[in-house]
Amino acid sequence: MPGMMTALDTLKQKLNPKAWSVDPVEIAGHARDWRGRHQGVTPLLLKPGSTAEVAQILKACNAARISVLPQGGNTGLVGGSTPQGEVLISLKRMTTIRQVDTANESLTCEAGAVLEQVQGVAADAGKLFPLSLGAQGSAMIGGLISTNAGGVHVLRYGMTRDLVLGLEVVLPDGRILSDLSGLRKDNTGYDLKQLFIGAEGTLGVVTAATLKLFPRPASTAVAVAAVAGPRDAVDLLGFMKDRTGGAVAAFELMPKSAIDLAVSHLPGVRAPLADAPAWAVLIEITSAEADRAAPMLEDALGQALEKELASDAVIAQSEAQAQSFWALREGIPEAEKAHGKAAKHDVSVPVSRMGGFMEDAIALAEAADPDVMVIAFGHVGDGNVHFNVARRAPGSDEAFVERMAPVTRAIYDLVDAHGGSISAEHGVGILKQAELVERKPTEVAVMRAIKHALDPNGIMNPRVLIGS
Repeated sequence: MPGMMTALDTLKQKLNPKAWSVDPVEIAGHARDWRGRHQGVTPLLLKPGSTAEVAQILKACNAARISVLPQGGNTGLVGGSTPQGEVLISLKRMTTIRQVDTANESLTCEAGAVLEQVQGVAADAGKLFPLSLGAQGSAMIGGLISTNAGGVHVLRYGMTRDLVLGLEVVLPDGRILSDLSGLRKDNTGYDLKQLFIGAEGTLGVVTAATLKLFPRPASTAVAVAAVAGPRDAVDLLGFMKDRTGGAVAAFELMPKSAIDLAVSHLPGVRAPLADAPAWAVLIEITSAEADRAAPMLEDALGQALEKELASDAVIAQSEAQAQSFWALREGIPEAEKAHGKAAKHDVSVPVSRMGGFMEDAIALAEAADPDVMVIAFGHVGDGNVHFNVARRAPGSDEAFVERMAPVTRAIYDLVDAHGGSISAEHGVGILKQAELVERKPTEVAVMRAIKHALDPNGIMNPRVLIGS
C-alpha cells in the first residue's frame, strides 16, 4: 500500500491538475452503481483529457502493478464499473467529436462523448446513429463499446459490435493501438477491435471510436398492440416483418405488471390501451419514403387484427404520442427501481424459443414463491428479455434478491436448455462472473489466455468478467 501511494503521488505530480482528484464528494458520484447494490472505494480518481494522458497513466500503473478500473457514464447494471480499491479512470473529460464523414457515413468521437450527444451530431449531419437505450443521456460511448450495449433497435441495426468501424485503445503497458479509418473492408488479419468490444475494460482503455452512421428514415410510425402472450408476440413479429418488407425497427414486449408499475411511478405516463391487456408490444416501423411508415403500419396491423394475432391496437397520431409510448417502455427500469429491488436476469434465447422459455420461466418463478411478481419485458425482435422477479408488495430489498438466488440459477438453467445466453446486453461484470466461469469453462480459458497476453500484470479491471 505505501508503495502504491508513492507511485500515485509521483503520477499526480506529472499530470495536469485537472486530470486527477481525491475530493471525496467528486469521487462519491463515481463510487456507487445505478442500482444502488454496490458501494465502492478508490484511492484516486483519474480524469485524463487526452489519449496521451491515458497512455501515461496506464504505463505508470502497469510499472507499479496498480490495478485500474475504466469507467464511462457509470450506468452499468452488473457491478463492473464500481471500484473496490482500484484506481478509477473516468473518461468524462474526453468528449470531442473528432470527425463526421457523411460520404463514408461515419463519425469519430472520443470515448467520453455521451450517446445522446453523438445521436444529435449525427442528426445535425442528416444521418442516424441508431444505438438507443434508456440511459442515453448519461451513457458514454466508451462504456457502451466496452459492454457491447444493445438497446431497442438491435432488430434493425445490430448490437454496438455491429456499429463500430474502428477503435483507438490504450493497452495496459501504455502503447496505443489506433485504427480509426472507418473502413468497411479490411482483410489484413485479425479484426483486433472486436477483442475490446464487450471486454468490459479488462484488456485496455477505449479512448476513441469510429462509428457507423445510416440514412435517416423519412418517416416513422409507432403503435402499441395487445397480444395474448409471448408466443403470440413472436408470431406477430414475424407477420409484421413479412408484411412491411423488413421495415420493423423495434418490437418491444411489455407485460401488464410492467405497464402498471410505469403508470404508478412515472409522472405523465399513461397506459396506451383502454383495457389493459395481459401483454402488449410496442412496434416501430421506419421507411425511406415520406408519409409511408404510418399507412404501412396501419395496413399490417389491420391484417394482424383480422387474423387474431393481436386483439387491440393504437397507432400514435403525433410525434408527442409516439414519444409517450416510448416513455412508457423505456421508463420500466426506473419504475421497477421505485417499486423495490428485484432479481434481474438479462438473458437471450433464439427468437423462435422465446415463447416457450417465457412460459417455462414464469411457471418456475411463481412455483418457487406465489407472492412474487414477474416483470418480463424487452426486445422480442432479438430474443432478449429482461426477466425480473420482484415481490408483489412494494419494498423488495437485497434480502429478497438473495433469497431468489436458487430461482436465478434455475432460470439460467432454463436459458441453457433453450440454447440462450445468461447475459444478452448488460454484460457480466461481477454479478454473473461465477456463472460464466462455470457454464463456459473452455471459452473462459481462451479469454484468460488473451488477457494474459495483453495484460500480463493483470492490472485492467481484474475483478470483472473472467476474473484473475
